[in-house]
Amino acid sequence: MLDLPRPLVTIRDLILRIGARPGEPPELRLRREALIVIAVGISALATIWTLTYLWLGLPLAAASPLAYQVISLISLTYLSRTGDYDALRLAQIGGILILPFTLQWSLGGFENSSAVMVWAFAAPLGALVFYGPRGALTFLVAYLGLAVLSGVIDPALPVPQVMPDALRLAFFVLNISGVSVVTYAVLQYFVTARASAQAETERLLHNVLPVSIADRLIAGEERIADDHESVTVLFADVAGFTPLARSAEAGEVISILNAVFTAFDRLADRHGLEKIKTIGDAYMAVAGAPEPRPDHASAAADMALDMLAETGTLARDVGRPLELRIGLHSGPVAAGVIGSRKFAYDLWGDAVNVASRMETHGVPGMIHCSPAVVEQLAGRYHFEERGTIEVKGVGEMRTFFLLGRAE
Repeated sequence: MLDLPRPLVTIRDLILRIGARPGEPPELRLRREALIVIAVGISALATIWTLTYLWLGLPLAAASPLAYQVISLISLTYLSRTGDYDALRLAQIGGILILPFTLQWSLGGFENSSAVMVWAFAAPLGALVFYGPRGALTFLVAYLGLAVLSGVIDPALPVPQVMPDALRLAFFVLNISGVSVVTYAVLQYFVTARASAQAETERLLHNVLPVSIADRLIAGEERIADDHESVTVLFADVAGFTPLARSAEAGEVISILNAVFTAFDRLADRHGLEKIKTIGDAYMAVAGAPEPRPDHASAAADMALDMLAETGTLARDVGRPLELRIGLHSGPVAAGVIGSRKFAYDLWGDAVNVASRMETHGVPGMIHCSPAVVEQLAGRYHFEERGTIEVKGVGEMRTFFLLGRAE
């Protein structure tokens, strides 16, 4: 888009807001704005034709471009009052289709009108954008029918007067150049706006899914399912949050969770973990998927340690006691995207189940780890053995508490 002076930008924005309604879908907004650009742009150019034909003493010829200006004014006014996009669409595409032919007939045919009917070709092109392929076919057939009719009646059309050759040539240039510029400008606007909307869609998709997974979906990959031989899964939840939620109002509960999870998201970005989901007051993340990394266990351990430290700061900020239970486990997982609506990137496998059990069997304020995590981090971190516990779905397991990095 061209950079315009601020006053022109203000005027442009006011014009493009004609007929806008709260909650208007982005696609409808783009089409409405593009139609407004067409109406205003062609109406401005039609002034040249109207004044020129009046100057030449051809009021009947001047009536066609003037009629388009009147139709545009009425349809834009109606749009501003009702928001009726369909009425504006029909008025514009229909006017662009019919009025160039009536002007050509009033001037005596193809040659004497400088082939002004070429403006009508913008109608099926516009219909392709605003009605879709099926609707555009109707306008294309109508355009071709009017073109054939013009050829049939051309020899019988009366020529009101002979235009000067220089003026006829100038109108040839204006007609061909004008319709080309208007068509190009509208398509450029639509393509640019569509690209902007697509970029926003991709940005939102990247916020929902891992970037590499989102890019694969955008590229057209329909089934995303990957095996990862070794990752570390992290589960965390706020101990005692259910009683806290009962004693607090909904606004405070959401505010606390938002503060906690926003802080965790920052830590995930810092340590290179992928947030998988939140369930109530529980937070799940993974290191080593979707992008494999050999240091996945240490990345998850560092994030877990920072989460405990961050929670202390958050507790002071929100004025409520907050303690985390965190569970870590390393192992293989399957990962992929499920669903066709509101789809999500998720993990499956024993590594997920065991990590979840480490969290649920954990102790507030501690990071509960499986032997697989200790094996990955041996010699680089301090652990305290908890002992053997019964882990649902697994059986007896020796577990450990992560205390910190080894100096």
